[in-house]
Amino acid sequence: MQRRHFIRHTGLTALGTGLVSTSIASLAGFRAGRLPANQLRLGLIGCKGMGWANLTSFLKMKEATCVAICDIDQTVLDQRKADLEKLNLKVDTYKDYRKLLERKDIDAVIIATPDHWHCLQMADACAAGKHVYVEKPASNSIGEAALMVAAAKRYNSIVQVNQWQRSQQHFKDAISMVRSGKLGTIAQAKAWMYNGHGILPKAETTPVPAGVDYNMWLGPAPKRDFNPNRFHYNFRWYWDYAGGLMTDWGVHLIDMVLLGLEPGLPKTVASMGGHIAYPADARETPDTQTALYNYDSFQLTWEHTMGRQNGLYDMGHGIAFIGDSGTLLLNRGGWEVRAEKEGGKPKMDAIAWQKQSDNGLDLHTRNFLDAIAAKDASKLNCPIEAGATTAMHCHLGNIAYRTGEVLQVKAAENGYLNLQTAGGNALLMPAYQNGWALPPL
Repeated sequence: MQRRHFIRHTGLTALGTGLVSTSIASLAGFRAGRLPANQLRLGLIGCKGMGWANLTSFLKMKEATCVAICDIDQTVLDQRKADLEKLNLKVDTYKDYRKLLERKDIDAVIIATPDHWHCLQMADACAAGKHVYVEKPASNSIGEAALMVAAAKRYNSIVQVNQWQRSQQHFKDAISMVRSGKLGTIAQAKAWMYNGHGILPKAETTPVPAGVDYNMWLGPAPKRDFNPNRFHYNFRWYWDYAGGLMTDWGVHLIDMVLLGLEPGLPKTVASMGGHIAYPADARETPDTQTALYNYDSFQLTWEHTMGRQNGLYDMGHGIAFIGDSGTLLLNRGGWEVRAEKEGGKPKMDAIAWQKQSDNGLDLHTRNFLDAIAAKDASKLNCPIEAGATTAMHCHLGNIAYRTGEVLQVKAAENGYLNLQTAGGNALLMPAYQNGWALPPL
């Protein structure tokens, strides 16, 4: 029971190793000593939350430095500039990312803005000759995902998506076991997130906070009055900017299913859910959702709910590969295999819990630097093609939920999809607003 208790709660306090940024004091220790002259010069676009976690991970490596940062919130910008000064890093600051991209001395950029900005900023960065480390989900729509793949190819940029679990050793080991065939025929896979978030109370619109360039924050999203519920972390609960828990956690967990089983496109996708845990919640995205993906050889189910942490298999979040010889259970804390029985005897050797032992984010940023040094995008653990594929899967689940339709998924030209319904196809690509335009394919 103690082990199961650990499994259930691993990842819900510190979210597993890889998401907690390093303190300034400890980071100074990493950067002590003589630095190489040919450092990779980074620019950071979006300095709060994961943007800062990503940058501090890069700064643990002496061959990387930061020369410029960009954020629409002056308070955040000033804080990060002060933090970097404690590391003897003098950076220029910007509120318009396009000014940062004009810098010829920047080799690569980290993009950690809300999801609705990822496509345009990544495409602009590639056009400016930069390599890109972009937050997950890669895009906020299926159409944008295809455009991002095209942009990286067009400008020959090395683009890594921050699905850092692909770089963590225990995830690699688990996926190797899935691919070994020892689990037998896998007819079903599950991925889930039981999230402890409480209700988000409704909030009135307010004046824009001092120092915030709200028009730039909105960018291509529809014009709306400022509401604190839609800003900073909570943007992820509104369709204009993101896709809820499906695209927040689904991209990490569904990604492992796609990595392990390599199924290609699903044949059909259906989804249902709603505001069930919290009927009066202010979020647009569902607090409870189940999506079903049908492939030629297996089914994948995704489910999430809020306000509950006792998930499937006594794990708050995880992935299950269910074979006729055994089931592999995997999350950010580790993995195990539970054997099926036949005639009272196990059909395979069970594998006890294999605990996580490294830092996935640090390994992922290191992988990005190594790919740039080798000038070889094939060395990336999560290139834009992989990130785009996973994002598309998550968007399919959300489109099926929003339309109430069973989507019949067909490949179309130029990386797009045809969902065989007018409602589904209408949600494939956003209509950019406020004078912003989609990047050309």
